[in-house]
This record gives sequence, C-alpha cells and structure tokens, in this order.
Amino acid sequence: MTQDIDGLMDATVTAGGGEERQERRGRGAGSGRDARRAARARPKTAYAPYIVRRIPTFDVLSEEGLQIIEANAETILEEIGIDFRDDTEALAMWRDAGADVQGERVHIPRGLARTLIATAPATFTQHARNPERSVEIGGKATVFAPVYGPPFVRDLDGGRRYATIEDFRNFVKLAYVAPAMHHSGGTVCEPVDLPVNKRHLDMNYAHMRYSDKPFMGSVTHPLRALDTIEMAKILFGAEFVEQNTVITSLINANSPMVWDSTMLGALKNYARANQATIVTPFILAGAMSPVTVAGTLAQTLAESMAGMAFAQLCRPGAPVIFGSFASSISMQSGAPTFGTPEPALVLYACAQLARRLGVPFRSGGSLCGSKVPDAQAAFESANTLLPTVLAGVNFVLHAAGWLEGGLASSYEKFVLDADQLGMMKTMLEGIDLSENGQALDAIREVGPGAHFLGCAHTQANFETAFYRSSIADNNTYEQWLAEGERDAATRASVLVKRMLNEYEAPAIDPAVDEALLEFIAKKKASFPDSNI
Repeated sequence: MTQDIDGLMDATVTAGGGEERQERRGRGAGSGRDARRAARARPKTAYAPYIVRRIPTFDVLSEEGLQIIEANAETILEEIGIDFRDDTEALAMWRDAGADVQGERVHIPRGLARTLIATAPATFTQHARNPERSVEIGGKATVFAPVYGPPFVRDLDGGRRYATIEDFRNFVKLAYVAPAMHHSGGTVCEPVDLPVNKRHLDMNYAHMRYSDKPFMGSVTHPLRALDTIEMAKILFGAEFVEQNTVITSLINANSPMVWDSTMLGALKNYARANQATIVTPFILAGAMSPVTVAGTLAQTLAESMAGMAFAQLCRPGAPVIFGSFASSISMQSGAPTFGTPEPALVLYACAQLARRLGVPFRSGGSLCGSKVPDAQAAFESANTLLPTVLAGVNFVLHAAGWLEGGLASSYEKFVLDADQLGMMKTMLEGIDLSENGQALDAIREVGPGAHFLGCAHTQANFETAFYRSSIADNNTYEQWLAEGERDAATRASVLVKRMLNEYEAPAIDPAVDEALLEFIAKKKASFPDSNI
C-alpha cells in the first residue's frame, strides 16, 4: 500500500529511529496528514479501459499434452457427438456444413469445427457508449467484469435477501465507479421483484443509463436477445451496431455435450447481428464432466468448439470468446468447491488451447463457496484470481462480488475484490525498466548506510510507487483500536456506502434516453407479465 511521505517517515527504522518516530508523530498530530490520506483513499473514477499484459503467460501443458487434448476433443465431436436440441434450423445448418446429423445428435468430422472457427477474429473491440471506455478483447488484453447471475444479494446491514432492481442498479453503479472494473457486466444480480419476461428491459436500461462502460446482453430467451439488440441500436445507432460489436453475451452449454434451444436461439440472434458471444461449457467436474483434469479439458474444448463453430455458420466472422467455467465438486456431499488446484489446471490449459485456436478466452474471476466475505472467501478467490491473470484470460467474468458459489452478489466482497483487481493490474504491467524505474540516480544520491525516504526520486514517486489499497488496514494496533477494531468487511461496507453516495451518473443524450424509455414502455405494454 502506498503511504504518504508522513506515513513513510513514521515507519522509518534507523539507528535511534524510535525516538525520531515518536517525535514526528507528536509534531504531525492535527497537521492535515489525515485529510491528505482521506483524499487519496477516496474512490476515484480514474481508470484504464483495460489491461495490456507485459508479463509472459504461465503454461502447464507441453506441445504433446496439447495435441492429446485436441485429438480427444475431435474424437468427442466426431464419434460421440453433440446434441443440438429443439432447433431444426441448427440441425439443418450443420447438415449443410458437412456434419453427420442423427436426430438431434450432431457428429462433426475431424477438423471441421476448427476450420469454421478460423473465420472468427483473434481480437475485437467491444465499443462502449463512451469511446474512452471501449475494450479490446483478445491478444494481450485483460478485461474485468462483475459477478453474473446470483438471485440473492448480501450486505452487512440487510444480510442475505432476494435481489431487487434497486440492488441491480447499485451494482451497476459500483462497477461504474470502480477504477479496476472495465466492464459493466450483465446479470450482476437477478432482480426477482420484476416479472421474468420483462426484467431484461430494466436490466439493459440500467447498464445503458447508469454506466457508460461496455455491457452484456440478455440470453434467457431469443426474443430478449433481440430486445437487447434493438435497445443497443437506439443507444449507438443502427448502422454503428451493424458494423461494430457493442454487446458481449454469455452463452452456456448444458453440459455434458448439449446445446439447448434457448441458448442456441440467443446465440443465433447475437451472431447474426455481429455481436459477441462467450461460448462457455458450465461444468462441475465429477457431475458434468469426468473427475480428471484431462477428461474435463477434452470435453470443455469439444463443447466450446461446437458452439463457436455454429456461431460462424450463423455469420462468418462473428466475434466469439472461448469460455471455460470449471469447478470441482465435493465427492462426499456433491456441493461445488472453489479455489482448488484442479480447476486452476483446467483454466491454465484452456487458455493455451484458446490461443492455439486463435480466439479470445474467458474464465476465472474471484470465485468462492463461502457464505460471507471472510477468510475462506479471500483464500478461494485468490486461488482463482491468480491463475486467471497468470494464464492470460482475456475476459474475466465474476471478477468481483461473487459469494456462496454464485448464489449471492455481495456488496462488501465487490469492493474487496475490486481492490485485488487493482493489484492484478500492477502485476500484469510487469517491471518498469525505464530510467526512472531503474532508479540509479536515487541509489547514487543516497549511497551506503542512509535511507531513501528524503531523496529526490522518492519525493517524485512516493504517491504512485506502490499499489495503495482502499481496504487494507496497515495502521498501528493502537490506531486500529481507536477506530473501532473494524475488520475488512466492515471497512468495505463503509466504502460501499461512500461510493454509492458519491456516484454521479454519466451524461446521456436526453433524446436517446427518452427513446429507450419509450421502447421499454411499449414492449412492456405489448404482453402480460409472466414468471417464465
């Protein structure tokens, strides 16, 4: 954590330094140091639109290992096949492409899926309504997006409860003001106080109105995907949407080896509109894939290749992201587990496989099974997040806020996770080898036996020299006692309230806003409420 120069001097340890520290603390009382610290700790909307990694990826599979997994995936596609259920159009498209279609089972000849995927872009831009916040997806870019999908929310004040549209808006606002968050995400929580068949309209609007970062679209019904596209046309202009990618959406396989009509319908609509899809097998290993890492890898690759190839049948060149969500389960209880070694190995290897396919990769996040933002949550999330950044994941879903195995979006954990994401940015940027980074002038100035606190180089760099956490408490024990013995979750709760209180909505063209609201009103009036 970067400290101000007063704090650094407080921590000085030199011969006789104890007395110097006590004298300095006495002089500094009420000197304005606390105000300076508070100003620097206050959340800011300064941001980088995405991270460009400057360190190598960590690879776990040799060339021989990669070839084994790839060959096994081709065997699955050709011999076992993938079900494309309740979608006669999809089956006809596969038949025309040269696949062997038997009922709903599609057997894809070796090499066909890979050949189709070759038309997908290796990298693409997802445009935000604020061009300064547009993101690159693929290559050396890393994009952090929030938690996705929980029906519950949790905070220290209200405990665990069903999510509402107000909670949804709050998480959109938190993602907007968090500097380390590059993307507004999608279903940051499920607003169960709204009808199922209409809530996507309010969710889309929240992303479009309360943030100007990129966002994800609805996939719970093909028609809801079309609504998302129409709203995007109002926001960006129809011609711009036709020629550019402005939506990225999550399309999950129904593992093992099934693509259902809901996901296929949404995928078709987005791909035909030139909008990106994250084609992701959702796997709890041991239940939805074999218990081994190699078996899970082959199945994941086969399922994702089938989905990405189908997107290219819908529109050659449509942007796709190879997705992997793999968790293990407890073989005693059947409950999903997180932060364990095997899913990390799947993540590392899938990243390698995606690079060989030439498409962007999605995985990882800050996953945990803990019910509250405690030590278990921290350890399990760290054990997922570190492999995420080391492996070279391009699009990181669930980067902040995930709790209880994905059943709850946590306010406090959101800001705790976002703090860690800022650290990951610093790590991915690597070592500064500029003249300033080499710091030889500082070493010459200080020489042997002295300290660096007062030298010109330290004075010039102390505010940005190290990552400064907005959450961690590095004060003395006595000061921690005086401030109420607050733990990390309590400090995070204070920060959440401050972020929401200081939130200011990004400007939007009033005519565009009016058109969006008119579209929503007409849509809602055109059919009755339903909970399916």
